[in-house]
Amino acid sequence: MATDIDFKNLWKQQTAEKPSIEELLGKLKSFKKENIRKLVATNILLIITCIFIGLIWYYYQPQMLTTKIGIVVVIVAMVIFLTAYNQLFMNFYRLDNNLTNNEYLQSLYLLKNRQKFMQTTMLNLYFILLFIGIYLYMYEYTSRMKLIYAITTYVVTFVWIAINWFYLRPKTIKKQQAKINGLIDKFEEINNQLKD
Repeated sequence: MATDIDFKNLWKQQTAEKPSIEELLGKLKSFKKENIRKLVATNILLIITCIFIGLIWYYYQPQMLTTKIGIVVVIVAMVIFLTAYNQLFMNFYRLDNNLTNNEYLQSLYLLKNRQKFMQTTMLNLYFILLFIGIYLYMYEYTSRMKLIYAITTYVVTFVWIAINWFYLRPKTIKKQQAKINGLIDKFEEINNQLKD
């Protein structure tokens, strides 16, 4: 089939002026490195956060069951998210320099689908569990405060969550989608040129 050919060799044989294939492969390599760095950083940050939350439980010995459940729910949210997020590593790892154009496209399509799953299902689950866990955790401490301080604490916390949910999350998703769609478009363009 024409889509399984080694596009790098054919690309080099073209006589017409062409965009640099090395530049495209460089963008792909940069995309891969950037995402693996983010994956490692996310792992480190969430693991440190889980340890920190565990230490809070150990040192401060919360009295109410809701606080303990809240801590467990927050940690479970992070573990579930990391488990799903780490499955992206193999998708990035497969973006090797020795693939054909069709293999690049298939890898990018698969990666795009996995990212979409992470950006929708897993991120929604993560935020819902995080919200529930934080609410339960805060209850013990806010119940001891004056009403105005308790309300202020909840409002500030929920505003922070809302900013993350309604502003930062969509902005990050849009940026990730633009990057992968740009790469897919370039490889599709090359694939179409090779078919002609």
